[in-house]
Amino acid sequence: MEGHGSSGGSKDPFHLVQKDPEAAIIWFWKAINVGDRVDSALKDMAVVMKQVDRSEEAIEVIKSFRGRCSRQSQESLDNVLIDLYKKCGKVEEQIELLKRKLRQIYQGEIFNGRPTKTARSHGKKFQVSVKQETSRLLGNLGWAYMQKFNYMAAEAVYKKAQMIDPDANKACNLALCLIRQARFTEAQRILDEVLQGGVPGSDDPKPKKRAEELLIDVRSRQEASPPPPELSYLLSLDEDFVKGLERLMGELAPPRSRRLPVFEEISSFKDQLTY
Repeated sequence: MEGHGSSGGSKDPFHLVQKDPEAAIIWFWKAINVGDRVDSALKDMAVVMKQVDRSEEAIEVIKSFRGRCSRQSQESLDNVLIDLYKKCGKVEEQIELLKRKLRQIYQGEIFNGRPTKTARSHGKKFQVSVKQETSRLLGNLGWAYMQKFNYMAAEAVYKKAQMIDPDANKACNLALCLIRQARFTEAQRILDEVLQGGVPGSDDPKPKKRAEELLIDVRSRQEASPPPPELSYLLSLDEDFVKGLERLMGELAPPRSRRLPVFEEISSFKDQLTY
């Protein structure tokens, strides 16, 4: 969290946020009103609002005041908005923003044209590549589609994310998509790979435990033999959006992973899917 200097009080709001979040919000409001480092003040205030269950208000604040912020800050404000939409259950808004950010990537507009950006987490700085950011956004998009019960769309973007930058958590989510579509053999294959350590991050206890739980679920469902899902509950992906991501895959994914037959499957069902 960055310091602000001209609005009075402490020059570093970090301790104030920890001690009295509501007072910190007032402090950030003052900074914004006097034009004191509006970029960081707006972002930090929205984060604190989320912490005190004022996420709906934080969304409106970002929308109202982001016009006062620099171009360089818009990307980080978008990331805060994505978290706020998720917190509030605004899935449609989350999907649209994620798709817009992915379009920015394949149009070369992300990171202000640089191959990497400096990110912060828990007070530490680290570098994030376009490849990592693409996979992260696709993972978030897949999760959002799952909240809408759009398992075919979720499967498609999770597969793409895994081709670019695989990890065990997204592998478990992909398996869950397949389970929801009663494709148990495919799901079991992915979960076995996680449990055998074949996916980056498989040694993390959390995704490993989740894979074990999903595998138990798969076996119980196989015994019950449920009917396959109805296609009327599945949504298609925008054709132009898919084409743009396909071009991006040609740049980011390993050569053997660039073709995405799952999108051919989607297009074959397009007349039966809900738009």
